[in-house]
Amino acid sequence: MEIPYAVKARPDTGLYNAKVGIWLFLASEVMLFGALFSSYILLRVNADPGTWPLHLLNVKLGALNTIVLILSSVTVVFGWASLKMNKFGSYKVFQGITILCALTFLGIKSVEYRDKFHHYEVQLKNNTIVDGHIDPANKDTNFFAFESARTVTNHAELMSPPEESALKEIKVPMSEIKDRTDGKGKEIENYGPWHSSYFAIYFVLTGLHALHVIGGMIVIFAIWGPLAKVWKTDPERYTNRVEVSGLFWHFVDLIWIFLFPVLYLL
Repeated sequence: MEIPYAVKARPDTGLYNAKVGIWLFLASEVMLFGALFSSYILLRVNADPGTWPLHLLNVKLGALNTIVLILSSVTVVFGWASLKMNKFGSYKVFQGITILCALTFLGIKSVEYRDKFHHYEVQLKNNTIVDGHIDPANKDTNFFAFESARTVTNHAELMSPPEESALKEIKVPMSEIKDRTDGKGKEIENYGPWHSSYFAIYFVLTGLHALHVIGGMIVIFAIWGPLAKVWKTDPERYTNRVEVSGLFWHFVDLIWIFLFPVLYLL
């Protein structure tokens, strides 16, 4: 028995089944990300004045990732249009670029994540704070060595990034680090999601978005590669599959276009 409206549009909606399904799914995704964006807004609005971190993310990398995703949206459309014009070879090229863009985005995001897990805050016994990146080349267990860091007097000064001229090599004697009750005995904390509410919501939002990028990339790759044989037997259904995966990809790109200014610029 053939499933109705798997390829042809339904008379009541003007859409085929898969397209109706993807729009319903995207509606649920809007509610998911809408709740997370609302959480971010409430956390920021209710934060005490001067305590919310500003401009601690790499704007250049964020902007580069924005360009990469916008380019991938363009190639998705060009790929679908190529199928409409019966140019399967052009589709393969454009969709291959889309997959490369997705991999590039994830690579850049992994660099950003790695930077945060190698960015540390150390509170000393005199209550000053050393903030910066650990020097991986220095293995001296008697010192906490930073390749680039700054010293501030309180946490309020950490809310904004330092000037480049303020960064320098710093070696902190382990004996000068303030005790803490975390089982490690030292006040040493990197900029992971546990560091503050800001980084908690940053990792949740960007991590969930990255999972969507991975999922979309896998689907696009499957249609582009293993399922490409469907083009020979049922080109219209294959084109519909590309269109549906493209709609999801546009949604993923749109979410990042909101994430970039909210997290990186504001």
